Amino acid sequence: MELSWATLSRATSAIAPSLLPFPHPLFPPDNGMRVSITGATGFIGRRLVQKLLSDNHKVCVLTRSRAKAQLVFPVNNFPEIVIAEEAEWKQCIHSSNAVVNLAGLPISTRWSPEIKKEIKHSRINTTSKVVDLINNGSTDLRPSVLVSATAIGYYGTSETTVFDEKSPSGNDYLSEVCRDWEAKALEVDNGVRLVLIRIGVVLGKDGGALAKMIPLFMMFAGGPLGSGRQWFSWIHLDDLVNLIYEALRNPSYKGVINGTAPHPVKLSEMCEQLGQVVGRPSWLPVPEFALKAVLGEGASVVLEGQRVLPLKAQKLGFSYKYPYVKDALRAIMRES
Repeated sequence: MELSWATLSRATSAIAPSLLPFPHPLFPPDNGMRVSITGATGFIGRRLVQKLLSDNHKVCVLTRSRAKAQLVFPVNNFPEIVIAEEAEWKQCIHSSNAVVNLAGLPISTRWSPEIKKEIKHSRINTTSKVVDLINNGSTDLRPSVLVSATAIGYYGTSETTVFDEKSPSGNDYLSEVCRDWEAKALEVDNGVRLVLIRIGVVLGKDGGALAKMIPLFMMFAGGPLGSGRQWFSWIHLDDLVNLIYEALRNPSYKGVINGTAPHPVKLSEMCEQLGQVVGRPSWLPVPEFALKAVLGEGASVVLEGQRVLPLKAQKLGFSYKYPYVKDALRAIMRES
């Protein structure tokens, strides 16, 4: 039988009051972080949870559906994870040192008017709820840091402009989404350190744009997408997770940080490298209609692109495991 949060809280209070305010008897006192995460069951969130657990930190998965979360994190395999539905988010957040906000409907899907609304609302509504819960807690119950995801879509698209953290926002749909998304996060109490990570195209085998691109390459012989002249600002999944992890631990990480690799490439180069890795020639272009058939209007993220540099992360001394796309793709394709 699954214990309720009330039962867990009473049990913890009775056996070890020093463990409070984190209400779970499985969490012994130690020097690890206690991190609440929205979007923990997603492409990025799953890898972040693994990283935190491997370093003996504690994780609370903030979800709307306990049943769905348990499909990703079965109780028998992850007894150290607390899964909290919305009514329990407050208790979880007020018991955490840190919060990571990753929730949002993936943009690498076919867009429709309804999907576009959901892309925006899923990000803004969840961020608003998290920020309200943090702000409504007493000072001693607030987490010390909120790491909230946003996206390089903030900058708009361009084949010629170089963007960094100080660049202005664009004027398209994704720019608007990112501005509103970030505005909600910025409402967090100024006593909580806020890190906004503008995430680029995340490369990994089990999700994101690459998982959709590889079948296209296999089918169309691995050629460039669209004109190939557009910039592709990418980051390996492990580097992004390490960046979030460092932002949680390092008080020097504040404000906007671009979550991209230091060497963005033209899409033609990225496609050439991917073609070599998957063993396909890269001379036959994948036509725009084929990409749009898979992604719909969301194909604009890949077909238009932007050159984004992670100047803040580099200044902070963040060390990239995969600074070059060739090494990132080879590592990904070696994964089992």
